[in-house]
Amino acid sequence: MDELSHTDSRGRARMVDVGDKPDSFRTARAAGSIRLSARAVELIRKNEMKKGDVIATAEIAGVQAAKKTWDLIPLCHNISLNKISVTAILTEGGVEVESEARCMGRTGVEMEALTAVSVALLTVYDMCKAVDKNMVITDIYLIEKNKE
Repeated sequence: MDELSHTDSRGRARMVDVGDKPDSFRTARAAGSIRLSARAVELIRKNEMKKGDVIATAEIAGVQAAKKTWDLIPLCHNISLNKISVTAILTEGGVEVESEARCMGRTGVEMEALTAVSVALLTVYDMCKAVDKNMVITDIYLIEKNKE
């Protein structure tokens, strides 16, 4: 079993020192979804949700969140992102979100990709909560991460 990299010899949380690692091109993709009522889906489709354009707002919120991941998750490094994209797609059952994060750096960008998806879905939830009391955010996961 691999040792945990975020704990010291006493088992206390610590930030990993990446200072000796070489820069490399890193990418990560994540996805997730939110189940919505037929009424909420219809209002989003017609762009009639009282808070505005749910899809566009969720995508922008995801981008903003990815750029703040280091500020939200205590042991994450502050990463200079080369790219973060968030795509939200309305389906018959809700909204599916996918993100892609890229950087040239010493540590991966999977937390940024996952944060982007999570906050985009939370934004959909916030914008639809007046209409749908039974929404379920589900299946947030890392699709892939790569280092070149």
